[in-house]
Amino acid sequence: METTATFRGLACTVCGTTADADATRCPDCGGTLAGDYDYPELTPADLPDRRAQAGAVLPFEADTLVSIDEGGTPLVAVPTLAEELGVEAVYVKDEGRNTTGSLTDRKLSVAVTAARQSDADAVAAPSTGNGAQAAAAYAARADLDSKGYVPSRCPFLNKAMVNVHGGDMRVVEGRYDDAVAAFDEAHGDRYSVAPGHPFRVEGAKPVAVETVAQLDWTAPDAVVHPTGHGESLVGLERGFGAAAATGLVDREPELYAVEPDGCAPLTDAWVEGSETPAAVDHPDTIVGPLEVPDPAAGTAALAAVESSGGGAAAVEDKAVLQGAVDGCELGPEVGATGGTAVAGARELAHRGAFADDDVVVLVNPIAGSKEADLLRSHLMSQGI
Repeated sequence: METTATFRGLACTVCGTTADADATRCPDCGGTLAGDYDYPELTPADLPDRRAQAGAVLPFEADTLVSIDEGGTPLVAVPTLAEELGVEAVYVKDEGRNTTGSLTDRKLSVAVTAARQSDADAVAAPSTGNGAQAAAAYAARADLDSKGYVPSRCPFLNKAMVNVHGGDMRVVEGRYDDAVAAFDEAHGDRYSVAPGHPFRVEGAKPVAVETVAQLDWTAPDAVVHPTGHGESLVGLERGFGAAAATGLVDREPELYAVEPDGCAPLTDAWVEGSETPAAVDHPDTIVGPLEVPDPAAGTAALAAVESSGGGAAAVEDKAVLQGAVDGCELGPEVGATGGTAVAGARELAHRGAFADDDVVVLVNPIAGSKEADLLRSHLMSQGI
């Protein structure tokens, strides 16, 4: 692969074993791999725009990336929520503004770039929906075929857009773990860009660098992230770490994973003091993108939370839906997934996780319009 001069290869987030750039899991322990870099010292003047900010922490040069102009998402102040939580400021990093409406676009940009540089003809991944849509879009951009394996409860919008982008799709009866089983059995020679792929982890890192740039090159005190597979949380931890390692900021934020309580393997493990999440036997939440019973990067995500000094929290679906509606009224348009961040921040504030002078960033991973039916049903149940 043609990587940047700063990229030294992949290393396991669990045991530290190094691996070639074409590996997808640790060859020794099966853990999540992530990039290892030799970062130079940087100043804000070295990173004048979002492309330079992303390029400083990604393994590929900007002109070799498979890109559809993802990134550069707004950081929106939500002062009313800050007052409610009793903190100095709350911002929403609105990843729903990405190309196909989710943070996954950033991750698939990098993963599909790796596939193209590996001379792949096609990519494949299991997905709750948004990943299959993003994979189809970025594969089309790279002139590759794609195939997504999605559960039958995957939203119609995602299914339709996979095909609109020219991707193939297998709809598997059941839930996400059934789609994973079908993918494991059938993806064949297609290049896997499945959750937990090391370059998907890398693709989430620019979110952190953009955030500190938008905060005038200071790190927030806390970041609250709705979490499914955990790979974005690992990417955030490594992105903020890169900002600190290069001298752009002098500290890193606490990271908090939030999940719906009907599928909360990371929170369960956090409460129990376990380093590895156990798979949830009977996941049940209305938040489809977060109904991931066995997170692909779960162990790495728990380590990221631990090293940051943060934590994890689970919230009820009812609180999630109310968080989404309130989020839309108070700030940017969020859906149930983004509502998980709002509900999680409220729960964390109730626990005393934040100080009164904290700056808190909530990540909205998915455009609210993608989950409009859930919100409409919630309002109708209230007679609205």
